[in-house]
Amino acid sequence: MTESTNAAASAADSSAEIAPPTTPPGEAGAHRSRIAPEKYFRWRAGEISRLEAFCDVVFGFAITLLVVSLEVPHTYADLMADMRGFLPFAVCFAQLAMIWRTHYRFSRRYGLEDPYTVFLNVVLLFLVLFYVYPLKFVFTLLFSEITGGDAPANMGWYEASMLMRIYAAGFAAVFLLFVLMYAHAYRLRRELGLNAVEELETRFSMQENGILAMVGVASFLVALKSPGWAGWTYLVIGPLLAIHGSFFGKRVRRLAEKSVAAP
Repeated sequence: MTESTNAAASAADSSAEIAPPTTPPGEAGAHRSRIAPEKYFRWRAGEISRLEAFCDVVFGFAITLLVVSLEVPHTYADLMADMRGFLPFAVCFAQLAMIWRTHYRFSRRYGLEDPYTVFLNVVLLFLVLFYVYPLKFVFTLLFSEITGGDAPANMGWYEASMLMRIYAAGFAAVFLLFVLMYAHAYRLRRELGLNAVEELETRFSMQENGILAMVGVASFLVALKSPGWAGWTYLVIGPLLAIHGSFFGKRVRRLAEKSVAAP
């Protein structure tokens, strides 16, 4: 009897030693990583939701549509033709990755799944799938001219203008949807419990995506008159985002330091 009692007590002590720590109240939905994903923004999303999983599947499917070739090349000429296709594939992949990253950060920051947010996500996924083929065609055409590959024939002024307008419309629409998402999150800032720094970060992200959407609109307008220059419009994205990020980054840091210093 005494031995069984001691064994039970020993087992209880062992289970207590290996039991995982309980989650503090109010932290069940918090991000579980010990390293904060963002320095000045607390992510409010918990486990991966069905909406996020569905979005990831669609983004993955969109990337498969960009694949250069599903068949293994059988000759050296086939291999070289596929290798020329990897440059436009890399650029298209980078653009889709940028869109996915923007969507991922928004989803993790706010964890919104209300009907309006779901609607904006569905429209975004539709646009991403629509955007894939114009995206691939534009950069395949561009790199075929650079590398001396086979370029589509009979590309006149009207066709080039229409192509750049379709691309610009898709580009602008995608980032306009992100503007609407961040505007919706900003309207719900009290319900989400955003602090002053997080509110400023939300406005910064809203404006950043607005800049990208406006560049797409500008490219669309340029394509109406000079399709050859429409593509060069996107070169202003880097300087514009750098200036905007530098200005808002300083404001965020100052506000964060002031919040920490406040009693």
